[in-house]
Amino acid sequence: MLYLDHAATTPVRREVLEAITPHLTTEFGNPSSAHSAGERAREALDGARHRVAAALGARPGDVVFTSGGTEANNLAVQGIGFAAALGRGARHIVTTPIEHSSLLEPARFLARVHGFEVTEVPVDRYGRVDPAGIARVLRPDTALVAVGAANNEIGTVQPVAEIAAACRESGVPLHVDAVQAAGWLPLGDLGADSIAVSGHKLGGLQGTGALAVRRRIPLEPILHGGGQERGARSGTENVAGAVALGVALELAERERAEAAARVARIRDAFVDEVLNRAPNAWLTGHPDDRLPSIASFVLPGVNGESVLIELARSGVLASSGSACRAGSTEPSHVLLAAGFDADTARTAIRFSLPRGLDSSLSPVARALADAADTLAA
Repeated sequence: MLYLDHAATTPVRREVLEAITPHLTTEFGNPSSAHSAGERAREALDGARHRVAAALGARPGDVVFTSGGTEANNLAVQGIGFAAALGRGARHIVTTPIEHSSLLEPARFLARVHGFEVTEVPVDRYGRVDPAGIARVLRPDTALVAVGAANNEIGTVQPVAEIAAACRESGVPLHVDAVQAAGWLPLGDLGADSIAVSGHKLGGLQGTGALAVRRRIPLEPILHGGGQERGARSGTENVAGAVALGVALELAERERAEAAARVARIRDAFVDEVLNRAPNAWLTGHPDDRLPSIASFVLPGVNGESVLIELARSGVLASSGSACRAGSTEPSHVLLAAGFDADTARTAIRFSLPRGLDSSLSPVARALADAADTLAA
């Protein structure tokens, strides 16, 4: 089988498995314990924190380990939002309608339960937001702007540096969901005040992630207990998970420039071949400003889930969009926000490519075109 659903999850890297094996066997100490086993666990945790910080352009003390990208995004949106409401009465959040549910749902929760107001700035047909549009809606009571560096369904890359500049001018914190962008785009110079990443998108473990948030940004915890992670995220730390994330992120950053250029060339050739072989297919997302790893299409008149079944029979595993929508019959909210009608949005197919890809995807393009022809007949 050819697995082309790496935006959903990736296989664990061999180097990661080797790094975490001691922490799953002989080195099992609690990093909060004062004895030697605890001290060794604390040293491993600190090493992981330094690795993550270096990749994100943050200080080690800025890094909070979480259970994944969803918790990291929730901690940013709710934690910064609550702190702003308590500190200066700010209860306005700005985001876009194409964000991952782990950004949109906590913002909507704050609106529904805690009286916040949420402004979703529209995107264009490529799923790209205009930084000027964000700047226009910023107010003295804006607590936070929250956007994804790159969209998980269509791959569009946002102009984060320009958004960050608008936020700085207005004195508003910017949170960036970099779960899909990590390892593909440079993250150290985004200008964001907080950044979320997830381990299993990088060859790390599922259930691991981190939020890097600048010390000057007030953050109210959403998990309360023993005060671990400088009080931002209570609970005994997952040392093996943190080590896995640190190693995976360090390796992905080391390989990033070469892998991004190589995979982008293969992706572009694949997109061209799909559009030539399947004339009814439309590329979704920005044609240029997109992740190297994502090629996403709609096939009007053909059921997307049926295409996926046909592809699987040909040995190709892809998806219809976000894995977080698995089992849902609702059209993609990303494609609806980009102006597609509901029927067309239901025909979406996403191929998300691995960092190690080094060969042509012509057989996949042929299988997709054949599946579309069969189902349209």
